[in-house]
Amino acid sequence: MESDGGTMDRTAAAAELATLDADRAALADRVVQPWWYDALLGLLVAGFISSYSTRNAWVILGAVLVLLVGLRGLMAAYRRISGVWVSGLRPGATQRAVTVWFVVYAVVVAAAAVFEYGLEIRGAMVVAGIVLGVAIAAISQWRTRIYVADLRGEL
Repeated sequence: MESDGGTMDRTAAAAELATLDADRAALADRVVQPWWYDALLGLLVAGFISSYSTRNAWVILGAVLVLLVGLRGLMAAYRRISGVWVSGLRPGATQRAVTVWFVVYAVVVAAAAVFEYGLEIRGAMVVAGIVLGVAIAAISQWRTRIYVADLRGEL
């Protein structure tokens, strides 16, 4: 950027700001994940939580491995599609969606554990898995909308 003793060239500054705005808009278009991303994320979470109804350590361990491999695959697919990876724990406007997810997760798992293990109602963790699978898919879409709006300067 050129300067004349401390002041910026207004034309160059305006051009750079316009370029930055265009880059942010292009990024906002790229970061929206395809529909199947949220569906697979929900299925992975539902399967993992549901595995606790089996009360079999080997099944639960297998579900953990499927969850971890599946999440890694989703990350790789997202990077390939969008060219970036955006941490869900990044500071900013998206923290609201992440906080909602953690609260929903804690409440649903705690309630299901009381039913499944405390009251011996088999299948409660399967219901919790389904609820949490749907919840994470919806919250993931909501978080993406917040992030896109943030990139576009709409927040």
